[in-house]
This record gives sequence, structure tokens and C-alpha cells, in this order.
Amino acid sequence: QVQLVESGGGLVQAGDSLRLSCAASGRTFTNYAMAWFRQSPGKEREFVAVVSGTGSGTRYADSVKGRFTISRDNAKNTVYLQMNSLNPEDTAVYYCAANRFMTTTGRTYDYWGQGTQVTVSS
Repeated sequence: QVQLVESGGGLVQAGDSLRLSCAASGRTFTNYAMAWFRQSPGKEREFVAVVSGTGSGTRYADSVKGRFTISRDNAKNTVYLQMNSLNPEDTAVYYCAANRFMTTTGRTYDYWGQGTQVTVSS
């Protein structure tokens, strides 16, 4: 079992930066790919970024490529999402997820955090 807890969300202005953290517990953290998804009111859950278990491989949604960076520190059992050049379209609840395999499909993920709200004003 893997437990995930997100933190770092908040209210920022367009153009600002924010870093989200996801703390993981459980014995299998280093064996899992870790991903970030987001969901806005009235919209479906959307893939944002994923990093492989070793941290050597990453993939991003086109909408965030070049602005967001996913990374992990396995010594701290933590995955991060550095978000730069934020715009109002980035407003959403951001969720951390863990999976045995590196995918971009939310329904394949086994474990989810509670989410953290990110609000970007104009």
C-alpha cells in the first residue's frame, strides 16, 4: 500500500510560480511511477506530468510543457511539481498519483492523494 499527501497549493497571480509536493509512505515508493493530475470544476480529470520510479524518465501534457517540471527525491519519499508562468487555465485541484507503471491515463493509477487547490487569478 502507498499513501500520498499533497501540499503547496494556494492562490497566486498569473505569471507567478508555485511548487507542489507529494509525500509518500509505504515500502514500494521507489518502485512506482508518480504522476500529477488536475481537475477543474465541470471538467474531466486531466493528466499533467509523470516521472518514472528512478526519476530518469518524464512526460508532460502539451499544455504545461516548458512551464512545469516534475521531479522526485526518493531519499525523502517525495515528488514535486514546479509550476512556472502560471495562468488562470491552470486553476484546478491537483492530485498526486502512484502506479506500478508509467502511464498518462488516470484510471490506471492505483493510489491517489487528497488533492491540493491551485488558484491562479488574472
